[in-house]
Order: sequence, then C-alpha cells, then structure tokens
Amino acid sequence: MEPFRVHVLGCGSAKPTVRHFASSQVVEIRGKVMMVDCGEGSQVLLRRTKVRFSKIQHVFITHIHGDHCFGLIGLICSFGMTGRTAPFHVYAPCELEPILRAMLDTFAQNLGFDVVFHAVDTTVHQVIFEDKSLTVSTIPLEHRLPCCGYLFREKPGYPHIKRDMIDFYHIPTHEIINIKQGGDWVTAEGKVVPHEQLVTPADAVRSFAYCSDTRYIPTLHTLLEGVNLLYHESTYDEHYKDMASAYGHSTAAEAAMVARDAHVGQLMLGHYSSRYDNEQILKEEAMRIFPNVILAQEGLVVDVV
Repeated sequence: MEPFRVHVLGCGSAKPTVRHFASSQVVEIRGKVMMVDCGEGSQVLLRRTKVRFSKIQHVFITHIHGDHCFGLIGLICSFGMTGRTAPFHVYAPCELEPILRAMLDTFAQNLGFDVVFHAVDTTVHQVIFEDKSLTVSTIPLEHRLPCCGYLFREKPGYPHIKRDMIDFYHIPTHEIINIKQGGDWVTAEGKVVPHEQLVTPADAVRSFAYCSDTRYIPTLHTLLEGVNLLYHESTYDEHYKDMASAYGHSTAAEAAMVARDAHVGQLMLGHYSSRYDNEQILKEEAMRIFPNVILAQEGLVVDVV
C-alpha cells in the first residue's frame, strides 16, 4: 500500500507563541504532495521534513486570515529561485486572488512557472480536484469570514493479483489488467476460472479531513462519516465555550463531538490558543467524549490508516 501521510508543519492560532508556528500541513498521498494552509514560517518548517520541496503542486487555503496564508508568497518566491517550471495551483476563497496577484506583480515577476488560481466556493460541499486516484472536496465551515475545510479521499483501487494462481494457470501478462477489472480466465481446455479465485480484495480506501477555523457545527459530521483521520481545530477548552462561538472557533470537546458523531478513526487537535502552556488539558477534555485523540505538534507525521 502506497503511503498516505499527514505532516504537521505548524499548529498554532493567530496569536503568536514561542511554542507553535502558524497553521500548515502537508498531505502526502500516492506520490502526490499537497499543502493545506501556509502560515508564516511554513517553508522553513517544510525544509526540516523529508518531503521533497519541489514535489508540491497544489496548496489549499482555508481562509484569508494571515495565520493561514502569510507564508504563501514566500513559498512561491522560493520556488522561483529553485528553477521550478511546473505550474503551482492555489485553491482558495476568491477574496485571496487580487491580493495574491498584487503580491506576485510586486515580488515575483518572471517566476518561470505559472501560478494558477482556483476560486473555491466555501458555502458548498463539492469536488474541486480529481485525478485517477484521489478527490479533494470542500467542507463548508463557519468562521468570521468565508472559510472551508478540505476532504482528501482515495478512489477505490484494483484488487491484487494472486501471483501463484497466475503462474499455475500460465496467464499471460497482458491479461492481468482485464482480470483486475473483473474478468474471468478461460483455460485452453475451456475451464472458466472465476475472477474471485485469481485476486485478493483491493486495499481499503483511506481519507483525511482538515477542518480549520470554525465554530461548532452540529451537522458537520454528516460530511465526514467514516473518515480515517480528522484534523479539527480546538482553540479553547470548555471554560471558554462562549468565547469560541463568538470568535468562530471550537473547543476540544466540540471537536470530539464531531469525531464521535462522524465515527472517524482518529482525531487530531490543533490551532491552540496561546493561553495554553500545555495542550494536554485539551486532549483530556476531548478524550472524555472520543477516545482516539492525538495532539498536533510541529514535525508530527501521521500515517492515515
């Protein structure tokens, strides 16, 4: 099974701290490398990982608060200085495009590659990127300005060929794809060997949801049903529940409620308020509702399984 990993670059909130960088993650899936949010300092943290800098082709910005996008122009400029020629795709709310274009015109002329902007409708749940192995969909969220999360989901793959059966029946290589797609095999003597005897089941489909800044949404779980890994902001604990709602954020308990109701495999908390010297209080609060909880930390790598 090919790797499906989430690399946490930064997991802090807008108010800076000495403990955390601004929000940014990298999703590595089936050889593709995609970025979600790009807060200030993201490229510095990215260079500390084992992810190949040049392989990032797409970045998905949740909203245009600075702690989620201030690092974008610096990243693009660094790409230009490395001799990049491949297009770089930016998916973000439409409000970012004129800002980004102005910065490109000022700081990044003659890049040597195209920056392709894709305006995202944050109010609907829809597929915005698709290739032969993956879809990326928007997750409408409720913040103080247009904001959405992103759902990364593998497409079902083909079943696996049983090599011993292929050898036993002397099935030629050019027939293997037909068998993977559901075909039977007919021997020279006319015996039909059913498809099911020649393969083992395909790998289970994996998925990752990134839910950035949002107040608690009681119906959010319907878009996240069965997700393997859910990142959900948890800016505050329950003592600050009213403040969370007023500022468009969630508590750790509310994040856990979403995870529980969506029957996800694992919950990752992040986007911590600077008031916490130790986020363990958030983890303990969430675990009283949903047991499988981890805390996002800079440099953390999580395998999606």
